Amino acid sequence: MFRDRLDAAEQLASRLSHLKGHNPLILAIPRGAVPMGRLIADALEGDLDVVLVRKVGAPGNPEFAIGAVSEDGSVALKETAKHFRDEAVSRETQKQQELLEERRQRYTPVRAPIDPKGRVVVVVDDGSATGATMEAALSTLQSREPKTLIAAMGAAPPDTVKRLETLADEVVCLEIDPDFRAVGQFFAEFGQVEEDEVIELLGSEHG
Repeated sequence: MFRDRLDAAEQLASRLSHLKGHNPLILAIPRGAVPMGRLIADALEGDLDVVLVRKVGAPGNPEFAIGAVSEDGSVALKETAKHFRDEAVSRETQKQQELLEERRQRYTPVRAPIDPKGRVVVVVDDGSATGATMEAALSTLQSREPKTLIAAMGAAPPDTVKRLETLADEVVCLEIDPDFRAVGQFFAEFGQVEEDEVIELLGSEHG
């Protein structure tokens, strides 16, 4: 079990230490992974940004993911989405898209997202249960031609890791557990990361 997200981030930074000197781009999935991304970016002397993706919840049951949407407008729907009316799914997708646009405006109002083209890119999350959000992030980034694409996370079940390995050049997962129930079970402290903290971390220079 990790003490907290920063403990997991230190361990990930250690596993990724070979990237130091390659100016990696660390893309954190908000909000929980942003403090982790800041620590990893500082340790590896890279840049920090966010990759903005949201899960698309089933109409009437938002906790049940039927896909994901990213800020560039790409939508990845699962087979289960077919069980719902197209208009309802489109409405839910549009809602999540608007939330992503608002987030980008709040998070990096004074600059454009950092271009991953030709960069060593590390996508960071605290953990991945179904893998839907990380899958959407990796799929989006693939089309933007990074030099290398790495997925890094604290914990995930084996089947999720296997699926992510088809989308990334490398997957670094500290805890791969077949009894995975929720990301929080791997952290002694797993509090909410607030919007203000995200904005502050994205605005700070690495030291």
